Amino acid sequence: MEESWDFEFLSRIADSCLSFISEFVDDWLANDMRVSIFKILLSWLIFSLIAIHFAWKVYGNTVNDMYYRQGAGQNGGTPEAASHLGGW
Repeated sequence: MEESWDFEFLSRIADSCLSFISEFVDDWLANDMRVSIFKILLSWLIFSLIAIHFAWKVYGNTVNDMYYRQGAGQNGGTPEAASHLGGW
């Protein structure tokens, strides 16, 4: 009995996914202003992510070195414990 319920659940999920995809494709192919704005924003997002990726590949080490604390101690130049409190 549970196997038929699992199959019914999976088939409903598959049907809903297929209907969503088909509706999305229909909207994508339509010459609608809403779809045009979505395409422009999606292409801008993809372009921005690619630009950030390449910029980080080129300048990532430089930025990391600028903000990396150097010096003695765990946190760079800061002492391990507060000097006026003493150790545990």
